Amino acid sequence: MTTRGSSRAPSAPSAATLRRLERSSGALATKAVARMDDELTWFRAMPADRRSWVTLVAQAGIASLVEWCRDPGRPPRLTGEVFGAAPRELVRVVALKQTVDLIRVTVDVLEDHVDSVAEPGDEDALHLAVLQFSREVAFATAHVYASFAENRGAWDARLEALVVDALVRGERSEELSGRAAALGWASMSPVVVQVGAAPTGIDDPHAQVRRAARSLRAEVLVGVHAEQLVVVLGGQQDLESVAERVSEEFGDGPVVTGPVVDGLSRAGESAAVALAGLRAARGWPEAPRPVSADALLAERALDGDPLARAALQERVAGPLQAAGGEVLETVRAVLNSGGNLEASARAIFVHPNTVRYRLRRAAELTGLSATDPRGSWTLQVALALAQLDRDRSLWH
Repeated sequence: MTTRGSSRAPSAPSAATLRRLERSSGALATKAVARMDDELTWFRAMPADRRSWVTLVAQAGIASLVEWCRDPGRPPRLTGEVFGAAPRELVRVVALKQTVDLIRVTVDVLEDHVDSVAEPGDEDALHLAVLQFSREVAFATAHVYASFAENRGAWDARLEALVVDALVRGERSEELSGRAAALGWASMSPVVVQVGAAPTGIDDPHAQVRRAARSLRAEVLVGVHAEQLVVVLGGQQDLESVAERVSEEFGDGPVVTGPVVDGLSRAGESAAVALAGLRAARGWPEAPRPVSADALLAERALDGDPLARAALQERVAGPLQAAGGEVLETVRAVLNSGGNLEASARAIFVHPNTVRYRLRRAAELTGLSATDPRGSWTLQVALALAQLDRDRSLWH
């Protein structure tokens, strides 16, 4: 860092004044911290160990002033000389504005004691030295914080990429929870994963996604994995609305949203289901964007996803079979007739109103309507797979 602006006065503090300032550094630092305690509410609330760091830094700052006065052409090396007492800790827990307040108070204490520290006739020279040095400290402090923010940002980006990659790969390493905690996701709930093609022609798709998510006050992790954009959303109860907005930032093609889970420790489950849905989404060209992975259960099952096949048995075929032969018979009749209720009623010798009643019962059990194109398709796939599983078990 270079010295800025004004030239130094012809006379610098004498060697005797500097020796007296050096001997007084401990007492002046203690007085500075005492004044901080009086004037700065946030400083009073700091734990004792952090307050002791500030005392060390204040004392180091006064010592650095002495060295700077002996060689005023050399800019103060603040990282080693001033913040060397507790560089990382101080930057992590004290904001830049607060550090400026600490510098201001320390400078005020120094100025208040110039007359008692300086040798007779040296007062003006020491006043000027304190003012010039405090300016150098202020510039250097901003540089220290900017460097820390840049390094922290790069570290967070690498950590974020590792977390997203681990989720996509289905890893359950103990390191995942530690990495998540470092990113502030230790207790985040609920969480959902959304996947799709990464956009082309955009320098930083991560930034676009973050802006979209945070505009709805949601937390977000972003990663690109094998040309797929993987987004983890959390911190909002209405994640469906957030996913709807974030889907606009993906590239061309389907965007699939996994199931909502109760924390990052289970986000791998949401990621696995979302990725399976993305692989199968080509089977439904007219799918909405974004589309829920659960809406793609039939396509996923046909694509060989065992989770989807198990879900169809558990949520669709199983409940219909357990409801009794009449409900299942009616659903099959409606599917066979292409959704024609009157034809279905004639085929099973019941009144059309009976068919409607049984279909309502089936919809309550499965969440699917046999007269809806998507519902009838999912029901057909679920029942066909269940029949194949049943026949296979008989052969074995």
